[in-house]
Amino acid sequence: MLEFLLSHYNYAIYIALMMIGLYAILARGNLVKKIIGLNILQTAVFLFYISIGKVDRGTVPVIWPAGERPPGFENVPYENPLPHVLMLTAIVVGVSVTAVALALIVRIKAAYGTVEEDEILEADELRDREGDA
Repeated sequence: MLEFLLSHYNYAIYIALMMIGLYAILARGNLVKKIIGLNILQTAVFLFYISIGKVDRGTVPVIWPAGERPPGFENVPYENPLPHVLMLTAIVVGVSVTAVALALIVRIKAAYGTVEEDEILEADELRDREGDA
């Protein structure tokens, strides 16, 4: 069991990164810290999927003309490029979401004067009470 855990230590790292990101999202009131936590969580998922796509002693999926495989590549398995391509797309989407979220945080800071979630909710409640009066 210990040998298995030591040979798959990368999964423990991914789980730790996921928990750090989830903690930052749920436990912090600062909106910028929540976005950083989201990025840490996304990075853990990216690393996890990329590691799943890795094949031991695998090679790139190149189709060689019949009988022209280079020496040493006769019975070598191919790596699946799909997880890498999907994660590249997810990275681009993640950067875009982060940029939009930070732009929204700038607007929230301008409107409320703070980026703390509790203070924003209190200000909204105060505005609602003043609007009802």
